[in-house]
Formats: sequence, structure tokens, C-alpha cells
Amino acid sequence: MLIIKNAMLYTMAGETPFVGDISVENGKISKVYPGGMTEGISTDDDVIDAGGLLAFPGFIDAHCHIGMWEEGIGFEGDDGNEMTDPVTPQLRAIDALNPRDEAFENAVKGGVTTAATGPGSANVIGGTFSVVKLHGDRIDDMIVVETLAMKCAFGENPKRVYSGQKKTPSTRMATASLLRETLAKASEYSLKKKAAKAAEDDSKMPPFDAKLEAMIPVVEGRIPLKAHAHRADDIFTAIRIAKEFNVGLTLEHCTEGHLIAEHLAKEGYPAMVGPSFGNKSKVELNQKTFDTPKVLHAAGVKTAIITDSPVIPLEYLPMCAALAHRAGLDEAEALKCITINPAEILGISDRLGSLEEGKDADIVLWDGHPFDLQSHVVYTLIDGRVVYQGKDA
Repeated sequence: MLIIKNAMLYTMAGETPFVGDISVENGKISKVYPGGMTEGISTDDDVIDAGGLLAFPGFIDAHCHIGMWEEGIGFEGDDGNEMTDPVTPQLRAIDALNPRDEAFENAVKGGVTTAATGPGSANVIGGTFSVVKLHGDRIDDMIVVETLAMKCAFGENPKRVYSGQKKTPSTRMATASLLRETLAKASEYSLKKKAAKAAEDDSKMPPFDAKLEAMIPVVEGRIPLKAHAHRADDIFTAIRIAKEFNVGLTLEHCTEGHLIAEHLAKEGYPAMVGPSFGNKSKVELNQKTFDTPKVLHAAGVKTAIITDSPVIPLEYLPMCAALAHRAGLDEAEALKCITINPAEILGISDRLGSLEEGKDADIVLWDGHPFDLQSHVVYTLIDGRVVYQGKDA
């Protein structure tokens, strides 16, 4: 058993921070002890004396591209966008992720232990995202959720890529049309497969179609669309199409979300906000502000803060939350935006996002508050193993 003693615990489970201990067994948190353990420590136990340190659940980035665009490699490590066909739902993030990308190690050093990662936004439909732990040497062993969501994109990116090739889509209308067409074909394909199975008649089975097979989990409601949308009009188009086909949806980037917060609260879809740091590199980002998480939270929208790494390096996820806090978001809510909120949005809160009994022992010990840029990670644990130990440990 591993025991973390005397830490200031930010459990993200509703309590105010308190000094206590955590015991870890078989990669899970076996118990949280407010005030500390009074008995049960054995000479065989490993003990980390965390006196003076702050303990948080490992931070979670709900939307990034880690492992898809590798650090310092260029074309050889650029595997995030298949810019030859605007509809590629059959592509899977897991087939492009390289855990030897140094971005994984950097993220862990910054207290980020889990990320949702996948294709970029060049295509109308780009392929599936996965949720992965950020330490390991084989991606298959790091998977939390292999098929999380289907990436789709609205607005400037698909227009720019395919108008440059003199292909569709070169307008927002065409982007929406291609998505609708694919959803309609996938719905029909799914119904035909079900009918053939029910009739026990293989002759009625439609010819195999890799694209439509990949879309079946979307149209059957098992995974949502993960919709890249910055501008308010594009956000509303994503919602319109999701409602037309009765499919799940998460709003990615949501840059102009603060302008339409009351509408979004009524619709009930969660928002992944970011990257909010850096220059306004295109027209869609003109309204970019760190106020967005505060406004969305105040309206009642479930919100996560994201880096869109490599746009912002993943290790600076806490800094992004800190800047949202500086813009007026309550400190506890800003912390939720990189812990329990993304865990709930991604459907992994039974395992991650808070320090609670039975959850994965993904724990980060800091020498100060992570919103203070002078603070450092002292220990990072993933599944109860120390995977990073700072020089002051």
C-alpha cells in the first residue's frame, strides 16, 4: 500500500480543502482520511510525506491533439488531418497516437494526467477521439476510452482546406450539407443492417461501407459528435443538426459562447472552451476572451477549459484555468473546469476527476497552488505509480 501523508487535499468532491492522508492500493484510491490516518500504517507500506504540499486529482484536458502533431518533428509527426477527403469518419485517433512524443512527458510534469485527443478540424467529419492516460510506452495500455466521440468541424477550417483544392465544401452551407448527408446515409445503413439481422437474411445486408460503419455509434446515440465551432452561427448550426438527427453533441472551442450563453444553457450541451491564450489568428477568434468560462458557468452551462494542444502546450492547462479565474471565474469552479467537469463531460467521472475512494489514483502533489506560475509539481502519480518526481521531492 502507498500512503500520502499530511497533504492539503483538494478532492474536487464538494469539500473545502483540508489536511489529510490518502491510501492507494492496486492503482486505486482505497481511502481518503480527513485529519489523517490514526492507525493501519505498516512497515511494508510506501509513504510519501506530503507535509506542505497540495494534492489534486490529475488534471484532464477534454480536447487536444497530443500525439497527433508530435513535438519538434514536422511532417513526419503530423498525423492529425487527412486533408484528401472531407468525410473520413473511419479514421481512429488510436492509430496515430505516439506516446513517445515528448509532449506526453511534459504534460505529466505539468500535472496533466489524462486527455481526450484526436483528429483536427480540416474535415467536416474527421474521425474518432480517444481518452488516454499520459504515461506509458504503448498506447493500447494507456486507453481509458478508445472510441469517445466523432469529430466534426464547422466554420472556417473545412472551407479553407477544400476551397483551396477547388472541392466541396467551400461554404458553410456545403459543410452542413455533407454532415447531414452522412448522418442520413448512416441512419439508413444502420436500419438496413438491423432489418437483415432481424430477418436472419444475409442477402438483405447492405454492402460493407467503412465510413457508414464508423457512423453507426453516432446515429444510434452511443457516442456524440464532437463539434469544432468557434462562431455563434456555427455553434447554432451544430445544435440544429444534432437535434435534427437526435444525436449527442459536445461544443468544442465555443469561442463566442459568452455571446449566446443563455441559449446554450437552454439547449443543455456541454462546452469545452479554448484555446483562449494567444493571438487572434483568424476572424473566427475576434471575440476570444477568458471571460467565456465565467459567463457560461453563470448561465448554467457545464464547462471545461481546454488547451487544444499543440496550440497551447498541454502542461499549461492549469495556467489557462488560472487566467479564467483572473477574469472572474470562482477559483473552485476554475479547478472543476480541469478536473471533475471534463471527467463528467467525457463520461469517465466514475474513474477520474476527483480524489475519492475507488477512483484511479491519478494524484498530483504541488508545492503551491497550480494557479500560481511559481508553483511546481513535486510528484505525479498515475494509477498509483509515481511517474514523475520533481527535483524538490
